[in-house]
Amino acid sequence: MADVSVRPARPEDAEQIARIQIETWRQAYAAIIPAVVLEALSVEGAREVWADAITSAPSSRHHLLVALEQQWTVGFTALGPADPEEATPEDGVPIEPATTVAIAPLLVEPRWGRRGHGSRLIAAAVDHARADGATRAIIWIPEQDEASKDFLISAGWAPEGLVRALDTGAGELREIRLHTELG
Repeated sequence: MADVSVRPARPEDAEQIARIQIETWRQAYAAIIPAVVLEALSVEGAREVWADAITSAPSSRHHLLVALEQQWTVGFTALGPADPEEATPEDGVPIEPATTVAIAPLLVEPRWGRRGHGSRLIAAAVDHARADGATRAIIWIPEQDEASKDFLISAGWAPEGLVRALDTGAGELREIRLHTELG
């Protein structure tokens, strides 16, 4: 049996988190995100952002978690209070930052996929969110990312019917929002 775990990120994890983000986006999102955008990403730039997230989280309700297999960092997720300015579906639940957590990103390096790391990351994120008083979670994923959508739906998440368009500087990236109740 593999030695696997999820734990809070430490400052020394920033480099691996950045590497996983950039390499995973370049591999998994090559058909979704414009090539010029992916080529402009750098591990160095991402490392600085993640190092800051680890050492200077905006609140005690912001968490950065890493998935490990033996000594290798294989994935990560971040979570924190949802933005109250986000749209609410017409028949949906309004965003309440005190009780709604936003998870993003949730990434497992493709070569480590299908080993349960995504499920462990989601479970750990939900545990942290519940401990912080959250009763609901949301996540935005690229509209064309069928693998993530299928994974999340199989884990009990549901699409809310919301779509947003992000300007990448080289085109539009459409995302859909999914949610789950944490009760």
